Amino acid sequence: MTRKRPEDLRSARWFSPDDLRSMGHRSRAMQMGLDGADWDGKPIIAIINTWSDLSPCHHHLRDRADFVKKGVYQAGGMPVEMPVQSFAEQFLKPTSMLYRNMGAIEVEETLRSHPIDGAVLMGGCDKSTPALVMGAVSMGLPFIFMPAGAMLRGNYAGEKLGSGTDVWEYWDERRAGNITKTQWDGVQGGVARSYGTCMTMGTAATMMSIADGWGLTLPGASSIPAPDAGHKRMAAASGRRSVEMVWEDLTPDKIMTPQSTRNAVTVAMATGCSTNAIIHLIAMARRADVDLTLDDLDAIGRETPVIANIRPSGTDYLMEDFFYAGGLPALMKELGEKLDLSVLTVNGRTMGENIVNALNYNDDVIRPLSNPVYHEGSLAVLRGNLAPDGAVIKPAAMDPKFQTHRGPAIVADSYADLKAIIDDEDYPMTPDHVLVLRNAGPKGGPGMPEWGMIPMPKALLKLGHRDMVRLSDARMSGTSYGACILHVAPEAFVGGPLALIETGDIIEVDIPRRSLRVDLSEEDLASRRSAWAPPPPRYERGYGKMFSEHIEQADKGCDFDYLRTDFGAEVPEPEIN
Repeated sequence: MTRKRPEDLRSARWFSPDDLRSMGHRSRAMQMGLDGADWDGKPIIAIINTWSDLSPCHHHLRDRADFVKKGVYQAGGMPVEMPVQSFAEQFLKPTSMLYRNMGAIEVEETLRSHPIDGAVLMGGCDKSTPALVMGAVSMGLPFIFMPAGAMLRGNYAGEKLGSGTDVWEYWDERRAGNITKTQWDGVQGGVARSYGTCMTMGTAATMMSIADGWGLTLPGASSIPAPDAGHKRMAAASGRRSVEMVWEDLTPDKIMTPQSTRNAVTVAMATGCSTNAIIHLIAMARRADVDLTLDDLDAIGRETPVIANIRPSGTDYLMEDFFYAGGLPALMKELGEKLDLSVLTVNGRTMGENIVNALNYNDDVIRPLSNPVYHEGSLAVLRGNLAPDGAVIKPAAMDPKFQTHRGPAIVADSYADLKAIIDDEDYPMTPDHVLVLRNAGPKGGPGMPEWGMIPMPKALLKLGHRDMVRLSDARMSGTSYGACILHVAPEAFVGGPLALIETGDIIEVDIPRRSLRVDLSEEDLASRRSAWAPPPPRYERGYGKMFSEHIEQADKGCDFDYLRTDFGAEVPEPEIN
């Protein structure tokens, strides 16, 4: 491998010339206590940090940045910590998805506009992973992703708790009157016991595993629990490796290939991944100029069983158990020939070299292919006259009796309308009904909130029912479960067929056949379409207006249209004058 020379470093454009402008750069660096020994002939590594006082999942990343810096120094580089949007899933409203693309732009432009040679991306909570990767890929500098890691297992009254997954279950029981306020408060205090991301296979664990399976992290980094001392060592190792990646010019286009992208999808399906993975996988792949479609994802899902026995698709285990069982390297070893092990990863080795010595220490947590948790992959893509551009469901985490279903719709045009329905103990419905929420998609939400995890109606909870078919153009948390059909495209807000159905219309679902349709003729739909009027825009100014004008639909990854790789020429390097 040809190594870069010091004069080839991108940062040398700022610091090396003997001119007025570069003198100013050196002078201002010295103002911060630095001198030539810090930057002369050394790669400058940006530590892109998503830490925030309102980000519990990333609350330890300010500390971890110090370990990354230590690694960069050890390898002969110069670290610079640069904060970006934190993507605090719990606190960012109306939804963190509204800001994923803003974060990607911030990362790309932060790297482009500063004297940076390479980057360590620190994130994990839901939208941070795709935002960081999308921005860094579009910039094209060598980077390594450092996962935030999952929190410790939750605990209440001697019972293991999984974030999100068990909260939804206990909430149903609370609404059904089966648990007390004291018990509910106990769950509240016990479900999140440390810093780190959700420890179920929610969107955070899914996206960190995808980055690992794509070859963007040090091997197995995604599985290390956030409070584990090994997480600090991994942070330092990421810093060391980032410096070598610069000298090797190991840019993302050499790692994020069609072959490694297929690996990432396969890993996602085998872990029992979040439904959100579909949107983010497509968006990240398109930034890397890899054509990935819903049909590709569904095809890989059909031939990749779920082998990670982790909630919500699994039954008993959480991410801490997964780590002890061998983590992602052990799962990838079990997948064997389903992966292309020849692909290059950020540590300069092939995927096969990275997992050759991986061991599975618990074959109930990480199942062999011969004994899967679910016979197909985590997600299925449905199409039909109700979702001509696709919809998504998680069959592994639902009551199997809804694999095929036919029932009348109950339609809610807003979340406020939906709450009135689900909180009415006497609302006339049966478990055969299909509860529909619309105008909650990319433009309608706005930002496609996680309202698709529609709570079970009280009218059914009191009768003992815990699942029903629920349909929306929204997303749901990766920690969620149930027969929830999501991401219906095109969304209702732009006139998709979901906008045309009425309460009482018959909805037909056939997961084995990948079908979702409403029992209406094309003539009926055309007649209703002619009477449909678009709703007023959600935003009239600011970022929300820009978002609404440029956001693409769910089947395209919800990126901004002008950020596609096929939109135009690459952005030039900034002039230094």
